[in-house]
Amino acid sequence: MSNSFKTFLKHTAKDFHNQAVNPPIVRASTIIFKSMGDIRKMQNKAKSDPTGGHFDYGRQGTSTTHVLQKILSKLEESYHTFLTPTGFGAVFLAIFSITRPGDEIIVADPVYSPTRILSQDFLKEFNIKTTFYNPHDLKTLENSITKKTKLIFVENPGSNTFEFHDIGKVVSIAKKHKILTAIDNTWATPYFLKPIKLGFDMAIVSATKYYSGHSDVMGGSLAVNKKVFKQVLKTEKITGLRLGPDDAYLITRGLRTLDVRLDRHRENAKKVSNFLSKFKNIKLLYPYKKDSLNFRMWKKYYSGASGLMGLRIKAKSEKSVTKFVNNLKLFGHGYSWGGFESLALHQNLREQGDREYLKLKKNEHLVRLHIGLEDPSDLIADIKQSLKHLK
Repeated sequence: MSNSFKTFLKHTAKDFHNQAVNPPIVRASTIIFKSMGDIRKMQNKAKSDPTGGHFDYGRQGTSTTHVLQKILSKLEESYHTFLTPTGFGAVFLAIFSITRPGDEIIVADPVYSPTRILSQDFLKEFNIKTTFYNPHDLKTLENSITKKTKLIFVENPGSNTFEFHDIGKVVSIAKKHKILTAIDNTWATPYFLKPIKLGFDMAIVSATKYYSGHSDVMGGSLAVNKKVFKQVLKTEKITGLRLGPDDAYLITRGLRTLDVRLDRHRENAKKVSNFLSKFKNIKLLYPYKKDSLNFRMWKKYYSGASGLMGLRIKAKSEKSVTKFVNNLKLFGHGYSWGGFESLALHQNLREQGDREYLKLKKNEHLVRLHIGLEDPSDLIADIKQSLKHLK
């Protein structure tokens, strides 16, 4: 019987051996065998079935991490899913699995700032060139392709500014030129978008965010197709970028309610966005306006929207924008997102990096909101009382 996504999340990873609904936490650095012959048998199994969870050393994982990998591979509809200690670890693993000195990569302009620092600055030291493209003008992507281009790295929607672009067309361009593709899909997760199914070679999710949902664990996942599996596996072995069993257990626990939480985040964000869309001095960076390019590109590929949004605020005083953020009572002020709680940040452009295709007008300011699981009427009332500080 084929069960739905939601039912699968509730019934997967049970430990029938111990009659428990959750998998055990297996912590191990040394894996014990009865003989050298048994070690060789396990190593041969790992060679013939590299995704089967055959371990001879703790760095390769334990049954706890293997359970999480199998769950995520099912959700992603991928050949395999690698687990990393942080979400950015998955970004690093994806890029360094594919690129070598002399190569070039093309990256979406509004990527997560650490991804930009990695690709724009750090890769230079390895003689790897990065070019950025405008997500709303894919000619800037096509015009950047050379014979040395090995990877196109997408983040959709854009980090902090939330541009949605035609990701299906990006995949088509890449396949035409025989270039590999990766996408940071943390905003949507495979609950709202399955990139591997769409044609991407690699899909990244920061498990720190919605997978966990409780703001108590760090982790990342890199789902891959069969084409790039061996390249990523080789790099993973060399770098040792692997998640520990305790963190894997917490992420597995969070995944049980991924659908319930994301549905609530979406409902709350929709109500908040409807309220904020009424203000002329606020441009809402969220897929709500049906006649906009962002909405059309979101609707074309996504089955839903999460709780993260941006506000492009017109205000003569930057201090008043900071005051607006500081006077929110139900919104915490801190980095990360995807947990049960609402968050607000005033995003200085310096934190964005040197964006090529984003120019804020005079007296424009960016604020990022994560809409949590609180009562949306309380969140709206909180925003309303704090908006009076904008000038």
